[in-house]
Amino acid sequence: MITSLGEARFKSPLNYSVDDRIRIPASIKFIPGEEQDDGLLFELAGPRSQLFFNPGDTRAAIVTCGGLCPGMNNVIRSLFLELHFIYGVKEIIGFRFGYSGLDPASGIEPVVLTQNRIDDIHREGGTILGTSRGPVDVKVAVDNLIRLKINILFTIGGDGTQRGGHDLFKEAQKRDYPLAVVGIPKTIDNDVSYVSRTFGYLTAVEESCRVIDTAHVEAKSVQNGISLVKLMGRHAGFIAIGATVASQDVNFVLIPEIPFALHGNKGFLQVLKDRMIERKHAVIVVAEGAGQDLLASGDTGRDASGNVILKDIGVFLKDQIAEFFKKENIPVIIRYFDPSYSIRSCAADAEDSISCDLYARNAVHAAMAGKTGLVIGHIHDTFIHVPIDLLTQKSKRVDLNGWEWRAALAATGQPEAFV
Repeated sequence: MITSLGEARFKSPLNYSVDDRIRIPASIKFIPGEEQDDGLLFELAGPRSQLFFNPGDTRAAIVTCGGLCPGMNNVIRSLFLELHFIYGVKEIIGFRFGYSGLDPASGIEPVVLTQNRIDDIHREGGTILGTSRGPVDVKVAVDNLIRLKINILFTIGGDGTQRGGHDLFKEAQKRDYPLAVVGIPKTIDNDVSYVSRTFGYLTAVEESCRVIDTAHVEAKSVQNGISLVKLMGRHAGFIAIGATVASQDVNFVLIPEIPFALHGNKGFLQVLKDRMIERKHAVIVVAEGAGQDLLASGDTGRDASGNVILKDIGVFLKDQIAEFFKKENIPVIIRYFDPSYSIRSCAADAEDSISCDLYARNAVHAAMAGKTGLVIGHIHDTFIHVPIDLLTQKSKRVDLNGWEWRAALAATGQPEAFV
């Protein structure tokens, strides 16, 4: 159930709207005559005929948090354009360097967004507002939002960001302060529930394919060449799989959803050896979260967002491959590629740019109508309103019976598991 700030009393300046009663089912697959397992129904996103906020008196703010992702500037730009030109909101500010910018004690002053300031930012990677990881004192942040007379806050970020947005919304609700908090899901890993594809994912796949192309050339240009490419994906292998299927030059792809054994007759290293004897080269893609159980145990700590710091599977796997082939007395030449930071800092491609624009404009529609405590989702090619607390309960993972993984197995020719 989406929370509303109250009665929508102002007529929208838009000449079209969607019916607020329309609901979108979480699942559209069913067997006639049988009950559906998931009875979730979501509000349809889009403009409403009546607004809670009077546009001319409204102050909106934007904050970007967490790691970089292609398209963040596009979202900022589209939020501004929809608010300013379509709804007539006169004041839009940007909090700088993530949630830390909501705390006056940080000394980081917000910036006023203007058309000149956002004019060309969609051509650049990163975020003009800056970003950071970590929470903020919720009471202090809400005090500041009230002091600045902010009516709407758009939170661009992943799970941690949206949980933070939920806390801000709840604190404002306790104080009877009408604050609309609307989230736009941002994660390059594409692992957000009720979101078919997060912005930045396809750009990441495209840039990953460029790296795989060079890795393939390196592997084929020497005798017994092995190229190992580590891609992003803490808990989900969507980028690794997407790049594998798109490039068609990957021979092995390792993802977090499937544990794998290094040794044994059907272990990864033996299967790799068989390939090298037959084909004389190999390209391997590994997601950063794959094979964590193989690395030395011990607490690696957590980052500022509360995420467990992963051990480096890429370097570990490179060393294991080198050691194995040395013992087998088979000379190999290994090239290692880790393009993670260069990929996430790219500007968005055309398809992601369109996606960013649609997420942003639907976020504005929801906020102006007085809806709060929600994130814009996307299922069945339709934008929806997802309660923040529902979205943060679980993450999306690769379906091992789904088309993505089956396509990756066909593209690589690898076995389903290394045991």
